[in-house]
Amino acid sequence: MKRIILFLATNFLVIVTVSLIVNLLGLKPYLSARGIDYQSLLIFCAIWGFAGAFISLQLSRWTAKRAMGVMLIDQKNPPDRESARIVELVTDLCRRAGLSHMPEIGVYDSPEVNAFATGPSQSRALLAISSGLLSRMDDRAVEGVIGHEVTHIANGDMVTMTLLQGVANTFVMFFARILTFMIDNALRTRDDDRRGGGLGYFGYFMVTMLLESVLMIFASMVVYAYSRRREYAADAGSARMSGRETMIHALEQLARATGPQDNRAPALSTFKINGHGRGLAALLFASHPPIAQRIEALKRLS
Repeated sequence: MKRIILFLATNFLVIVTVSLIVNLLGLKPYLSARGIDYQSLLIFCAIWGFAGAFISLQLSRWTAKRAMGVMLIDQKNPPDRESARIVELVTDLCRRAGLSHMPEIGVYDSPEVNAFATGPSQSRALLAISSGLLSRMDDRAVEGVIGHEVTHIANGDMVTMTLLQGVANTFVMFFARILTFMIDNALRTRDDDRRGGGLGYFGYFMVTMLLESVLMIFASMVVYAYSRRREYAADAGSARMSGRETMIHALEQLARATGPQDNRAPALSTFKINGHGRGLAALLFASHPPIAQRIEALKRLS
């Protein structure tokens, strides 16, 4: 639940910051004496909604390195045998996936058994592996996990998720402002205009923020639902490269090794190999399907 709250807070803060700037500067180009210009409002929200998402994407590698303490491996001169083995494996899997550029490869110190890929494009990607995964998984399972992350890069999932988040941000801002305008108008029709009817400046801002927070929860359900579909595709991609049994073996080891989760960078949860959670909240906001379902999906692959 902590991961869910932190992830929602990260995205919500983007919307709040934009809304605060807009309100402080009095920028409401979509409002006129006749009411709301819906086309102008949609364009306005799209610009700000996608801007926040793409700024986050452009900073994703930098953020991941500092938040998770990722130590990059010198791919031309690996410092030790294990690093050389990782570079060789990633190089081979990238070749099989048809990638023309190698991602940055790094290891972060954490007891969690996980790995993630992030970055603004295939040519500017980062693939990071936890020390917990390397110490608790055998070579075959590590290959399955890395193949899964390489598939995310090859499929352009980081950009796709950013586009989806931009759409979510856009419509959260759009509908929150429409609903606030309607509430303000409803109050004005009941109040005496001489007493300053309606929400008032501060009330207008606070109601907009409240509605955005509620709508963001519902929008995030859609984002997480797509994220779960994306995991099945990444599992299938790894199975095509290394064999179905290898990916099933990796998931089985992942299920047995599941332990503490590293929450230093909650926004990266959708880019890791494994997500955690139980109950209704996990069902609606889980970035990954249950491992048992992922294994069953692999078994059905032809």
